[in-house]
Amino acid sequence: MSVIDELLAHNRDYVARHGHRELPTAPQLRLAVLTCMDSRLDLFGALGLDLGEAHLIRNAGGIASDDAVRSLLLSQRLLGTSSVMVIHHTRCGLETFDEESLQRELESTLGQRPPFRLGAYDNVDDDVRATVATLLASPFVGGTEVRGFVFDVDVGDLREVLGH
Repeated sequence: MSVIDELLAHNRDYVARHGHRELPTAPQLRLAVLTCMDSRLDLFGALGLDLGEAHLIRNAGGIASDDAVRSLLLSQRLLGTSSVMVIHHTRCGLETFDEESLQRELESTLGQRPPFRLGAYDNVDDDVRATVATLLASPFVGGTEVRGFVFDVDVGDLREVLGH
């Protein structure tokens, strides 16, 4: 049995326990969270969230990519979110490589560089500040509260990064 088959079996158990619930499409807390795809981040548990309360937008590093901004625009304009939390985390994989070196390696191996930034960084607090600044400067994510945080993957603590 593959991992996907095991997950499908878990889903059948989940459906049996879940029952029928119709939640509204708009998140109840009017909150969107831009965060990393890292599997160690349990934001529902860490923030006390329940289904239907917030949009979670995840990508490698929780960066303000074009697609993340697109998701935030739709979250705000169509579904009424008014606050954004940017949550990066400790011991992120994006801190483990040099952007230019990996770009050169990919070009050598694949014959071309990716048309997008990979997102490597040296300092998580500075990267949170840069992400928040990008969102605040975007004409597509305006008129909203945007705050940045670092999640400690080892203890579960959430620390606000000031000075955006």
